[in-house]
This record gives sequence, C-alpha cells and structure tokens, in this order.
Amino acid sequence: MTEPNPKSKGVHMEIIGIISDTHIPSRTKAIPPRVFEIFNDVNLIIHAGDLVHLNVIKELEKIAPVTAVYGNMDPYEVRKHLPRINSIALNDWKIGVFHDPGALWGMSGMRKIVRENNFDALIFGHIHKPFVKEEGGFLFINPGSPTNPLPPLLAKPSVGLLKVTKEKIEPIIVKF
Repeated sequence: MTEPNPKSKGVHMEIIGIISDTHIPSRTKAIPPRVFEIFNDVNLIIHAGDLVHLNVIKELEKIAPVTAVYGNMDPYEVRKHLPRINSIALNDWKIGVFHDPGALWGMSGMRKIVRENNFDALIFGHIHKPFVKEEGGFLFINPGSPTNPLPPLLAKPSVGLLKVTKEKIEPIIVKF
C-alpha cells in the first residue's frame, strides 16, 4: 500500500524512533548499524531505558534529539542524568516514557500511570519483546531490544517507529 504524502494534504506528521534495552557496553559494544538506517528520517528518538552508558544518547543524537528515561540496569552515572518517567507533547498527544511500569503491576499498573499523567500513549521497555496494545483509548508500546531480544535464539532485534499526526498515533515495530 502506498502511503500518501502528508504534506500534500496539509497534514503535519512527526516520525519518532523508539528504542529500549540497548545494554551498551554490557551486552554488546555498539548500537547496531541497522538502527541508524531505520531512524534515518525520524524527528525525535525516545529511549525507554537500560542504556547502561550515556554514550548511547550521544550516538543517537547524531540522528535526532533524544528523550530518555533510566532503567533498572542503568548505573548511578546514568540515573543522575535521566528521569524515571518522562513525556513529550506532540500534535496534541501526550506520550509517556517509563522503563518498567508493568513488572510489579502488569497492565493495571500501566493503565494507572497513563491515567495519573494524562498520557495518550505509554512507551516502555524492560521486557525485550515488541508489544503494541490499544486499550480504552490508550496505546501501550514496547519496541523490544535491538541488541538483546528475548527469547534468545527465537526473537529478532527490533525498534519502533511512531507516526504522529493530529488525528492518530500509528505504532510500527521494525524487526531486523
């Protein structure tokens, strides 16, 4: 299916790259080159935690500005620079970012975070598996991991893209 050119209809679309659980350098030495190809045209990158080293943000900033949160595996050096929860407002949507909103509370915990913060969507990490769910007018997205996908040997590395217009947020998981 050919996608219409948003500019031809006066629609303003932002494309956001979403990534999580890079675990650099503890699980791999660098961000896979394929991530840079996939994120080539993004306006912003969201990292949902477990960077392990702040250089991950510096590398991603070569493509676009980065909004990030810390994860459970991030050391103090990372945690002192990043918040536990973060958000962006884009085209009248409020998109939240939190590394592990579900491990303790499951979907009910994620719903609570969304409601308490007036988020329209929540991007999260931690599980290393892509996940997209629309529920009750809210969108929940996990991009998986580009460096340490789970389950081992079966899963493919992945990241996500969000196409955001005034009318909708469209999540896309890209496996490679």
